[in-house]
Amino acid sequence: MTDATERPPRILPAPTGLNAELYAYWARGELRLQRCADCHSWRHPPRYRCPSCGSAETEWALASGHGRVFSWTITHRPVDPAFTPPYAVVVAELDEGPRLVGNLDGIEPAELRLDLPIEVGLVAASDTIGLVTFRPA
Repeated sequence: MTDATERPPRILPAPTGLNAELYAYWARGELRLQRCADCHSWRHPPRYRCPSCGSAETEWALASGHGRVFSWTITHRPVDPAFTPPYAVVVAELDEGPRLVGNLDGIEPAELRLDLPIEVGLVAASDTIGLVTFRPA
């Protein structure tokens, strides 16, 4: 019998293709995102062609990890039993432009506001999967 305070493990993605590369960088603690090698536009999620210029030339570039809160939702009924409500799921816009989704640490959900400066944190869930979290900058 398990302790009532124990939570089951978090549900993890099963990445393939370009997503597998992305999650592997994040598992190593590197916030890399795709950037077009021709027009230098950043993009997320990963794609085979640049949405700005159509080029197939790409690179995995290090992002700054700085941005701002673009949107959020506060979850009161957990979708995943590994989380204790209430918790915030945040959409953050990085200084480079792409938006990432992740959980928020270091602040109560009620204290969230638009344009709140954030920093990205990466949590290695396994050797091949890293997950994004945010904390106030």
